[in-house]
Amino acid sequence: MLLGGETWPVRKENVVALQRAEMRMVRWMCGTKLKDRFPSRELTERLGVDDIALVLQQNRLRWYGHVLLTEDNDWVKKCMEYKVEGPRPKRTWIEVVKEDC
Repeated sequence: MLLGGETWPVRKENVVALQRAEMRMVRWMCGTKLKDRFPSRELTERLGVDDIALVLQQNRLRWYGHVLLTEDNDWVKKCMEYKVEGPRPKRTWIEVVKEDC
C-alpha cells in the first residue's frame, strides 16, 4: 500500500484516505464489520499494526537519511535540490520532510 511512499509529497487528504483504506483492510482481516462497533484501536492492536501515517513518516525520514549519505554528485541528491520553473507545486517533498523533523 505504501510502495514508493517515502517519495510522496503527502497532503492531509492523502493521509486521511490512506487511514480509511487501512482501517477497511484491518476490519476485513479481523472479520468484523463497521456495524459491529469494535474500536479501531482494539483491532489494530489485535493485528499488531502501526498507524499508517507513522509508518509513512518513518519511511520518509529513513529515505531522507539515505539521500543525505550519498555523494554530492549523485543524481538522487541533485533531484532533491532541483528547482522547477513555472507554477510552484502545492507542497514539495522536502517541505514534508522538514515538518517530520
